[in-house]
Amino acid sequence: MEKKSFYQMVLDDLDEIIKEFESDPELKLGPEIIARLKSPRCVYPWTLSVKMDSGSIKRFPAFRVVHSKTRGAGKGGIRFAPDVTLDEVKALATLMTWKTALFDLEFGGAKGGVACDPKKLSKAEREKLSIEYAKKLSKKVRGSSHRVIGPHIDVPAPDVGTNEETMATIYDVYKEETGEALYAVVTGKPLKLGGIPGRKEATGRGAAILGEEVLKYLNIESEGAACVVQGAGNVGSEAAKYWYSRGIKIMGFSDSNGGIFNPRGINVLEALKHKEKTGALKDFEGCENITNQELLELECDILGLMAKENVIIEENAPRIKAKIIDCGANGPITPVAEKILLDKNIFILPDTLASGGGVVVSWCEWSQNLGGEKWELEDVNQRLEKIMRETFKKVLEFSQRRNISMKKAALMLAIKREADAKKLCPYKRKGVKK
Repeated sequence: MEKKSFYQMVLDDLDEIIKEFESDPELKLGPEIIARLKSPRCVYPWTLSVKMDSGSIKRFPAFRVVHSKTRGAGKGGIRFAPDVTLDEVKALATLMTWKTALFDLEFGGAKGGVACDPKKLSKAEREKLSIEYAKKLSKKVRGSSHRVIGPHIDVPAPDVGTNEETMATIYDVYKEETGEALYAVVTGKPLKLGGIPGRKEATGRGAAILGEEVLKYLNIESEGAACVVQGAGNVGSEAAKYWYSRGIKIMGFSDSNGGIFNPRGINVLEALKHKEKTGALKDFEGCENITNQELLELECDILGLMAKENVIIEENAPRIKAKIIDCGANGPITPVAEKILLDKNIFILPDTLASGGGVVVSWCEWSQNLGGEKWELEDVNQRLEKIMRETFKKVLEFSQRRNISMKKAALMLAIKREADAKKLCPYKRKGVKK
């Protein structure tokens, strides 16, 4: 059984790519560049104290990690979840660096999180927690003239357990703490506070676009293709809605409470209404209730992993029957499981590539907030589709040329771009900074 932490898996992936580079004189990296690729630039651990509705004071561990600012401001979401740890945030910040580099966006990589269960907090408690976290983000860094976040320092966004309301709170607190009303300090905001149409849908939509692209590549007709979606949060629901609108049959759909199954297809829009009304997908009319594990093992054309890390592991990988696995979530497949799946000739769309839609549209919002032209929904969706499809083709071509997996190809292209940028930035090199 695999026992490595998510962060260690991310570092192991980096070591594997470095070995690939070492065998090619044109790609070889020096020890200082390798050290900078492996180590986060800034780590901020805090404890947030919040007065609960009961009158008691509860303390929550909270973090913000900036992995890299070489290619631009740090960029990455904020998650509120019970299992948030510093190592997890470091891992996700590192993956954000690779993601922004892969899509050639003017950002680095960062991530934030608060260890809490937002489902068990009242609206007032969530707001207080968001304010306390935003205060930490808005403070000046000790011994420095800059703050933790800023439009050209580190730009947060929504993630698991957070939403546009959370981002509005961060913008508001930053404005009050600094005296600067800067929309570009955070993305994923409401439209009335400098947000952009299509941002909420972008991660799921981007993953779904690439799933459709792989169907074409494998000569599978999209109309009527069978799809299973694990995860009915923001990413999973948007991916499912996109595929459903394109005539792809959603035969399995799940959330944290379990899954539903109908071999003839599920009406995704009605299923989501049922979830909104009852709090879960289970017991949706016309469907059979199944476990999340049973859902993963359904025979299908596309299995969309849209929820969380380490879903497919060594134990269940041999039972996966999908032709395509679309990783809209971060790190849903462990390294050992990936080898098993590739041996079964399953096409894997890696998370670095498949989940990039959110940050692509975040760049659109950020650029608009810096004084660029306003983006309309049609323009946002066209830009998203263009960038996702073009990047997919580059990764696929590189994968075929070097006879390597899509995951390794995406990481090699991303890490090479990040390393090349570091070589052009001498200030942090040993013996240069004064």
